[in-house]
Amino acid sequence: MPLRILKDIDFTPGRRVGSETAGADAGATVSCYAALNFRLQETLVLTELRLENYAVIDNLVVEFGPGLNLLTGETGAGKSILIDALALLLGEKASTEVIRSGAERAVIAAVFEAEGAAEKALEKILDTNGLDESDDGSLILRREIAAGGKGRVFVNNQPATVSVLKLLAPHLAIIHAQNESILSFDGPARLELLDAFAGSEIEPVSASYTAWKEIRTRIEELERGEQDKLRLVDLWTFQKREIEEARLQSGEDERLESEKRVLANAERIYSAAMNAFDLLYEGNGSTAASLRGAQKQVEELARYEPKFQDALAALESARISVEDVGATLRDYAGGIQASPEHLAQVEDRLALLDRLKRKYGATVDEVIEFGADVSRKLVEVENKDEILRQLRDELAKAANEYLKSARTLSKKRADAARKLEKLVESEINDLAMKSTFRIQKTTSEEEREWTASGIDQVVYMISTNPGEPMRQLEHIASGGELSRVMLALKACVESGKEVKIPTPSTSLRAGLSPQKTRRQGWVTQKTLVFDEIDTGIGGRAAEAVGKKLKSLARSNQVLCVTHLPQIATFGDQHFVIEKKEHGGRTRTSIRPVTGEERTEEVARMLSGAKLTETSRKHAEQMIKANA
Repeated sequence: MPLRILKDIDFTPGRRVGSETAGADAGATVSCYAALNFRLQETLVLTELRLENYAVIDNLVVEFGPGLNLLTGETGAGKSILIDALALLLGEKASTEVIRSGAERAVIAAVFEAEGAAEKALEKILDTNGLDESDDGSLILRREIAAGGKGRVFVNNQPATVSVLKLLAPHLAIIHAQNESILSFDGPARLELLDAFAGSEIEPVSASYTAWKEIRTRIEELERGEQDKLRLVDLWTFQKREIEEARLQSGEDERLESEKRVLANAERIYSAAMNAFDLLYEGNGSTAASLRGAQKQVEELARYEPKFQDALAALESARISVEDVGATLRDYAGGIQASPEHLAQVEDRLALLDRLKRKYGATVDEVIEFGADVSRKLVEVENKDEILRQLRDELAKAANEYLKSARTLSKKRADAARKLEKLVESEINDLAMKSTFRIQKTTSEEEREWTASGIDQVVYMISTNPGEPMRQLEHIASGGELSRVMLALKACVESGKEVKIPTPSTSLRAGLSPQKTRRQGWVTQKTLVFDEIDTGIGGRAAEAVGKKLKSLARSNQVLCVTHLPQIATFGDQHFVIEKKEHGGRTRTSIRPVTGEERTEEVARMLSGAKLTETSRKHAEQMIKANA
């Protein structure tokens, strides 16, 4: 179905592509991200991705499944195009260059299925932004990029903004491309990664830091130079006098605007009220008179037919209501006074309020608040020494509160860092490396080092070979080593997050083998996307990365673009992306492969364009071994 009528499409997810593998090693539950018993109440899966007129794609629909979804194809076929399109739905900046040549717009859409905690988190964001949830827990995102430069965003078929997509993105998917994570791997990002694993609560530290900083700012204002102070005192004195002389009342502007409308239209309003009164109550043939006449006739009728007693009561009620409305209209009309002098006074007062609002606030309430703030500043200046003493006492208390919460956070980070070190080092060495990994945390309680995120800084250090010195992770020269380290680090942080890692025996006793967990339903935290993160590796390292991706996919939906056959054999769903020429235009398509087709694709990746019987057999053996 063409995506151009996407808003009318029923997005009920279709069948799952591929088959689930049930022969995983129970010992794999020992890894840092296989604590499935802690994840049963939260699922989120990308079920469908649709593109129209995007780059070399004419019209494409792909249905992803849970677990490990692998995307393969010839170099240049457009594997990464799908990942780039998904990034746009997560709020990335759009460019008109992605629109297919000759088209007026490109459209990208996706459907996510959420349950449990994941669904509640998304519903909260939707509700905050005035968007309705779907009935079945799915989330439909659509983004249109027009040739004119103006795009549109829809969430559950309702108009939205890119900022809403950015709010939803952390709950939906994380995209990792080779070196992409390192490019933004600055101090705050490193600290955020550790806090994500530790489950740190930053809010108490942030709140106490804000309180401390506000007091310090007030002290700095009071300690400004004498000349600057005198200039501000004159300004504040003028502002205070101008606002006080106006004698403002809360909501006065709205009340006067209403009064002005009545005074300016007094004759028309009086005429309307009295005409309505005459029609309802006073005039010949008024509604009240008609109802009284009808009431008498029905009373006579009810003497002979009791069933009309209810009708008689209804007429009585209607007559009373009409007379009440008439009396209200009469009283209102009697209170209207067409006074040009009073109208002029109201208009002059509104003009004064408008002048003050242009200078000090959008409403009278804001002007009143501004005046109170100016008065406070003047009092502070006049009583500078006493107020400074009080503020310094408050600053000392605020500093103690900040340090207390920051030290608590720092200790939690230190404990989490030791645990994460061991987990990541174990994961790295599972990826055909002999490395030492350390998290170097430094703490400074000097005020100039204080931040809203605490008093810590962290650096991730690694030695990728025995005997080599420790270096910062972002300074690793080898792209292959960097890819593996980032995979291990992200895997532990995204799926570990301070869970108790069950031993194989514990998992089996609890009945939580990978096979049983799959039969119960996939347990997903979010969708993790790896775009050619395996670049620069091969052989045993590639097989290790494949196993790690497979294990990560037990608790997260994973999408992986790969060019390595060793990794391709681990997929739960396998998609082949192809670029062909049709009608003089290049088009990219995608199709799921299973059975013999999948064997052919892995064989192609092993031997290149020319397939051999040997490569086919090798591919078949690899797929069976990694199922």
